[in-house]
Amino acid sequence: MSRLSVTNIRKAANVIDPVFLNTPQFSYAPLSHELGVDVTLKVETLNPVRCFKGRGADYLMSSLDRGARIVSASAGNLGQALAYTGARRGVGVTIFAAETASPLKVARMRDLGAEVILEGADFDAAKAVAKIWAARQDLPMIEDGVAPALSEGAGTIAAELARDRAPDVMLVALGNGAILSGIATWMQSEAPQCEVIGVAADGAPCMALSWRAGTAIETGHIDTIADGMATRCPVPEALSDLQGRVADIVTVSDAQMIEGLRLLDRHLGLSCEASAAAGLAAILSDPGRFAGRRVATVLCGANITDDQRASWLG
Repeated sequence: MSRLSVTNIRKAANVIDPVFLNTPQFSYAPLSHELGVDVTLKVETLNPVRCFKGRGADYLMSSLDRGARIVSASAGNLGQALAYTGARRGVGVTIFAAETASPLKVARMRDLGAEVILEGADFDAAKAVAKIWAARQDLPMIEDGVAPALSEGAGTIAAELARDRAPDVMLVALGNGAILSGIATWMQSEAPQCEVIGVAADGAPCMALSWRAGTAIETGHIDTIADGMATRCPVPEALSDLQGRVADIVTVSDAQMIEGLRLLDRHLGLSCEASAAAGLAAILSDPGRFAGRRVATVLCGANITDDQRASWLG
């Protein structure tokens, strides 16, 4: 039996704070013309945490009692979402992040009310410490890609995109797999003609390698500017959720993501995170595959520093 359900995605749409729902989705002809593909953008950056994570976080928080406390690990965006929704619903949040995490995201998590503990050289190292700490404190560990509510909340993105007419192809950034599995669950059930494709970073290919092999494959290191996709240890539960629902998983380079970011900035005036441009990067890497098809992608986050903005968009 699947861990994720369309029924729960529908329920989530009625529970999640409206500030995260019904986000803009549109096609912009000059951008489509430059890409050679009819592309629809789903903009998930215009909310209090500037990313899609608020959907799943609020759906998860809706099931918890006021006064509860949870532990999680985050590169920054999930942590912000849990902090924001936890404060709204009276749930305490402790987030473990890597010592190398974005200082902007760390500061924002703390500003939103989370206790933030920095441990380890990367996200997966921080997550390993978080699991041990949560067990010792007898607190629930909320793991991205494992907690079904996080994926089902993200699945509401697909429900909105397919409300009138589903795209032919969905290109979705792949880190731990929560957004991809949620979107794929909805599309498989409600718009099976839509081809759902995950997009991982060349420098963080563990989920792509594992999906292709049908078994978990860890990588020794990560090397990508897309911190939201920077994982070296695959999430087995998420891999299981993706099997049979995702048509393909491709990888893209940092250079291709930067090119996508520059397209978003030039055409739409949007400054996004590298992971938000993963879908555009996939088109840039193989335009012939998508020519003549209606393609949708999710601009999943916009928490970048001034230095990143200057480096990527300058």
